[in-house]
Amino acid sequence: MERFIREYPIHTEISVAWGEMDALQHVNNVVYFRYFETARIDFFTQINLLADLQSTQVGPVISENTARYKRPVTFPDTLLVGVSISDIKQDRFMMHYSVYSQAQQAVTTLGSSQVVMFNFKTGKKAELKPALLDALKSHELADA
Repeated sequence: MERFIREYPIHTEISVAWGEMDALQHVNNVVYFRYFETARIDFFTQINLLADLQSTQVGPVISENTARYKRPVTFPDTLLVGVSISDIKQDRFMMHYSVYSQAQQAVTTLGSSQVVMFNFKTGKKAELKPALLDALKSHELADA
């Protein structure tokens, strides 16, 4: 777990709820997208991405989500969802999620989201601001 925390300095701790399990007695596949969302908003908050949303009307939207399930997760468990960044472009970037199970001491799920900056006033894509670009680059995957 220490290695995971070093690899993902921004990570979110999530407790698995009993109600997240399905009839097959493991966390339902759609729940992981909520875990990703929770980690994504936590990441955005920590890098101040959402701070200007009200005044600028520019913020992130998701154009694509993926998940790869490696191991089933069951209640009770506590997960760490690590976030990293790759493929930074003028108006978009890719977020990667790695879900680590404390009970299993292993990564159980991998995911990604294509994030596009969007101007809600104009209804068009927006460019990444320099401060955001710097923050994203500081969490960019080493081999990206």
